[in-house]
Amino acid sequence: MDPKPASLWARFAALVYDLFPLIGLWMLVAALFLLAAHGGVDAAHPPFAYRLALRGALLTVTAIYFIVSWSRGGQTIGMRAWRLRVVGADGATLPWPRALLRFGVALVSLGACGLGFLWCLFDRERRAWHDLAARSRVVRLPAK
Repeated sequence: MDPKPASLWARFAALVYDLFPLIGLWMLVAALFLLAAHGGVDAAHPPFAYRLALRGALLTVTAIYFIVSWSRGGQTIGMRAWRLRVVGADGATLPWPRALLRFGVALVSLGACGLGFLWCLFDRERRAWHDLAARSRVVRLPAK
């Protein structure tokens, strides 16, 4: 029996759960940046190069969190809590290049006011834009 596609609401709930480890990682990265700057950065008006480097580092850490999670087991921490898994069209775990593509298109989906995520409401298999691009789907795992 094929696993059922995950609903948009279950995906959103998993994403909310994923914010907690991400916030911890973001705080660690910001602390390392402050440590590297010896605390000599005006928090109200940081230099442009500092802001750009910090944002790049935060995006990189976020990408690593999702890409590693999706390509090693198919689940983030939030997805485990909600019994969701990202799988390829063949049902196998995504290889990291497709997980990277999935993350990149998910950013575009967010940048388009979430339209890429809302696409789940219209697709028969409940796939978002990033699922379509990476030839993946998010499935709901059965309860144990």
